[in-house]
Amino acid sequence: MEEKIRELAIKNAEKYGKAQVKAVLGMFLSQNKEYREKVNEIKPIVEKIVEEVNKSFKGKKRGRELELPEVEDKVILRFAPNPSGPLHIGHARVAVLNDYFAKKYGGKFILRFEDTDPKRVLSEAYDMIREDLDWLNVKVDEEVIQSDRLKIYYKHGEELIKMGKAYVCECPPEGFRELRNKGIACPCRDREVEENLELWEKMLNGELENVVVRLKTDIKHKNPSIRDFPIFRVEKEKHPRVEAFVYPLMNLSVAVDDHLLEITHVLRGKDHLVNTEKQKYIYRYFNWEMPKFIHYGILKIEDTVLSTSKIYEGIKEGIYEGWDDVRLGTLRALRRRGIKPEAIYRIMLDIGIKQADITFSWKNLYAINKELIDKEAKRFFFVWNPVKMLVEGSEEREVKIRLHPEVDYGYRVLKFKGSAYVVRDEMEEGRFYRLMELFNVVVEEVGDIVKAKYHSDDFKEARKNKAKIIHWIPTEETKRVKVLMPDGEVKEGLAEINFNPEVGEIIQFERFGFCRVDDVGDVITCCYAHR
Repeated sequence: MEEKIRELAIKNAEKYGKAQVKAVLGMFLSQNKEYREKVNEIKPIVEKIVEEVNKSFKGKKRGRELELPEVEDKVILRFAPNPSGPLHIGHARVAVLNDYFAKKYGGKFILRFEDTDPKRVLSEAYDMIREDLDWLNVKVDEEVIQSDRLKIYYKHGEELIKMGKAYVCECPPEGFRELRNKGIACPCRDREVEENLELWEKMLNGELENVVVRLKTDIKHKNPSIRDFPIFRVEKEKHPRVEAFVYPLMNLSVAVDDHLLEITHVLRGKDHLVNTEKQKYIYRYFNWEMPKFIHYGILKIEDTVLSTSKIYEGIKEGIYEGWDDVRLGTLRALRRRGIKPEAIYRIMLDIGIKQADITFSWKNLYAINKELIDKEAKRFFFVWNPVKMLVEGSEEREVKIRLHPEVDYGYRVLKFKGSAYVVRDEMEEGRFYRLMELFNVVVEEVGDIVKAKYHSDDFKEARKNKAKIIHWIPTEETKRVKVLMPDGEVKEGLAEINFNPEVGEIIQFERFGFCRVDDVGDVITCCYAHR
């Protein structure tokens, strides 16, 4: 019921910018007439779900209404991931928004690998990121790899030194930090340009260690982190693509590239406000025109693992089976579970570039995904933690069940011959049950085998006796199945004999959820998507 209400609320919000309780309630009751007598119980549920959905929309229609400020003749945007692993759901926001605006304004989308920290570079991540963007339907017009551009950064670093705007600092980090926090310049700051250039040359040749190049800013700036921040450092770690001793830090390389690549708009989270302030110094020193900076609210993503470093360590230690382990928040994991790229794209446009912080709603993503996969997913019965039920007084019979309630995919046939497998955890002595599409029973004994007595065929009797409706599997014809759950649990059980899927197919196990088929060996492996 709640899933249906959420789907209607999202559709209403997408159409009008904000879901209305009255409209959603009316649509739900018109489609589910059996709930009309419970309208007073249903309304508070509708109100709660509408409130949750509206938090994602904030009064705006879906992404098609998003606009970039100050658009002139051209629009050039960039997505700049660090190749420390594949993309996760958090990366999808900035990738989607930049792609959307580039397409909307007929502009250019640049993929820029920010790989100037050798400690955070994984050689296989470059291709994984390219593949993730392709799956997400993000169109890359140009690709730039920062490690190919070290000489460009060196040139600009040297210019800043010659301008007297940067200097080589040999102070121990702790000593510099102590002076910086007091607003006192370090002894290196007043060094002559010629001496700085000599030290700079030694850095490039690998003759110096534990030194950095600092940009001269306001040594009394209210934010200590902005006071003479570093723009180059010596790095011993070997880079998988290049050989070098000196690497630029992010604020230098980003500012140089954004200028040289003629980026017009920079979309970034509010957590980058300080970096924007730092980069402004570089723009001013070189007398460059700045792009338009758009800082949106933080997207809080809970209940999943996103850190590529932690995931990588987990893979090496055998905690995760790979980057697509269903417990993870990577796009590869979501893809493996059966989440469509269109669903991710749509929800990121729904979130948009609002300045308010927001908690990512997995329920909303699943509701959008369900809308996309529902009509293609054939239905089957799956019994996890199965137990055999013997039904006294029943006749053998054959039931014909549609493979989809709305789409004509044909039928499947189940043959009942006196016993069936059911979910052990659902069994209670003395309770009335309706075996879906079959008949009604009363459970008399629960043990290693469940003993039940046939009651009636009529569904009205099930409703009259408040029967729990359950699915079942004929004991003579089964398929072994295991389902990998996002929380790490593995549901093992049996599916009906008609379950003959292909790898990659998305199906629905009735009363359980949507799953994507992962392997079709002796035991069919599925990955759980959502309800």
